[in-house]
Amino acid sequence: MPKVGMQPIRRQQLIEATLQAVDRVGMGDASIALIARLAGVSNGIISHYFQDKNGLIAATMRYLMNVLSENVTARRLALGDNSPRAHLQVIIEGNFDASQVNGPAMKTWLAFWATSMHQPSLHRLQRINDHRLYSNLCCEFRRVLPLDQARSAARGLAALIDGLWLRGALSGDAFDTEQAQRIAYEYMDIQLAKQELLEHT
Repeated sequence: MPKVGMQPIRRQQLIEATLQAVDRVGMGDASIALIARLAGVSNGIISHYFQDKNGLIAATMRYLMNVLSENVTARRLALGDNSPRAHLQVIIEGNFDASQVNGPAMKTWLAFWATSMHQPSLHRLQRINDHRLYSNLCCEFRRVLPLDQARSAARGLAALIDGLWLRGALSGDAFDTEQAQRIAYEYMDIQLAKQELLEHT
């Protein structure tokens, strides 16, 4: 019988082992046996907590998404400035946080995106993640721009964040967080400047 309180510890061990396995050999070759060995547990423990590999992959992605969400929330709570620009800036920072641009996380995100096109449960997670980013961006742009322009600005910034992240992940070099943030901030400022144009027309 498992010890009381072991479930969250075991689950986290297996999620971290999954990130390590994907980093080493890719999602396709990250077998249950390899993940279990990296976690220091038996194969049956994975079945006990996650049913199968797809369940473990889904749990690993929810973990990465939760870390992303928590990072953005923490940055927002620390803000002394309630302006739309400040809130948009912390969303950008959260998406390029070290927790999202380290090797294991990037390889797992890339593999997840590819696999989600064929796995309905993973596809739902991807849709949730996409909608969360777009919705958060749109909410802030809407504070200063008409709805149509806010939606367009949010789509553009979401695509830019994803694109910068993807190019960085595929470059093979260390992720240049400063450059990615600078490019995203420039686009953000261009969109926010439309407010001034509206006020002077």
